[in-house]
Amino acid sequence: MTSRILVVDDEPDLEALVLQKFRRQIREGAVTFLFARDGVEALDALKTNTDVDLVVTDINMPRMDGLSLLQKLQEKEERISAIVVSAYGDMANIRTAMNRGAFDLVTKPIDFTDLETTIAKTIRHIKFLRDARERQAQAERAHASLSRYFSPNLAQRLASESASLELAGQRRDIATLFTDIQSFTALVETIEPGLLGMLLNEYVSGMTEIVFAHDGTVAKIVGDALHVLFGAPGEQPDHAARAVACALDLDDYAQNFRERWRRKNILLGVTRIGVHAGSAIVGNFGGERFFDYTAYGDTINVAARLEAANKQLGTRICVSATLAGKVPGFHGRPVGDLVLRGKSEALRAFEPLRDGQYKAPATQAYLDAFAKLEVNDPGAIAAFASHIGKEPQDQLASFHLKRLLNGATGAKIVME
Repeated sequence: MTSRILVVDDEPDLEALVLQKFRRQIREGAVTFLFARDGVEALDALKTNTDVDLVVTDINMPRMDGLSLLQKLQEKEERISAIVVSAYGDMANIRTAMNRGAFDLVTKPIDFTDLETTIAKTIRHIKFLRDARERQAQAERAHASLSRYFSPNLAQRLASESASLELAGQRRDIATLFTDIQSFTALVETIEPGLLGMLLNEYVSGMTEIVFAHDGTVAKIVGDALHVLFGAPGEQPDHAARAVACALDLDDYAQNFRERWRRKNILLGVTRIGVHAGSAIVGNFGGERFFDYTAYGDTINVAARLEAANKQLGTRICVSATLAGKVPGFHGRPVGDLVLRGKSEALRAFEPLRDGQYKAPATQAYLDAFAKLEVNDPGAIAAFASHIGKEPQDQLASFHLKRLLNGATGAKIVME
């Protein structure tokens, strides 16, 4: 890269001396020189030559001296580095020049070897500053892109770590979460476009803010549905606990959101949430033109099917025992041993609960009834019926009671 240098001095023979001294660098394309006789001429030259990297200026010149020129250079939006040429004993002017942003100085009479060394040092400094500014600009662009997917603090960290920006595919242990509003497609067919846009934007904004509050990564948003990752791209040893806490908060928000819009005569379905943990391949799979940070693998498929299982079970959140086992102090109601679509082996699933819910008498009644169900105790029917008599809104208990009344036994459930 060629460095452009503007030399400002009223000495008539300086131009020839500079060109002679730097002839090799000029021939090799390392530097080019422009010349001006005073500050006024220098400012005119800078207007037409916006790619000047460095100004070498004398102090004592007609019309506009070097100190005034330095002041003008400081006022420019794009600061230009400057070297001042001054008599050795002119300390007052030298101090003023430094206060006005001069990077270095060369004393008179000019020692051209010293000038060459000083220019080389200053150009290295300029390159360093430009590289730093470019890195900052890249980080800001990366942050703007990443903040659409990641929580603000994680996006900031990724944007500042160049090694992380490639986000190449890698296998790692994660927790993954899916959400979906039941019967949303049918609602879309009946609602005005403007109202739909307002509803969907408010819902997605609220849901993603909760995900970001738990430092989750939004891998995809498709309509009303969200796919969320924990433990990727950044390490999160507590990714399973984060996923459960996030699911509970998302459920609270979705229920409140649904009630607000019900009062506006818009009947939204419940938001179903499925959560699982395990190994997956995560990375940017959008090719060269698109950023598509997502995850693939059986762990992802299981989480998606747990989300869908809520519809049949009557639950809103369904998490796997695999994930629950990684959460210290996990509280939840056992749903059953689910044989998910495309699977041959059953997977124990739970409905996560907050501490207060778990300690409630209604939860203990359900747990007692489920314990009878697991061992094929004939008293399970009466236990579930008694519980539903007190908690008629408990759809999961109603689901099990219907199974038992239709002749099913045990906790194994083949999902439709």
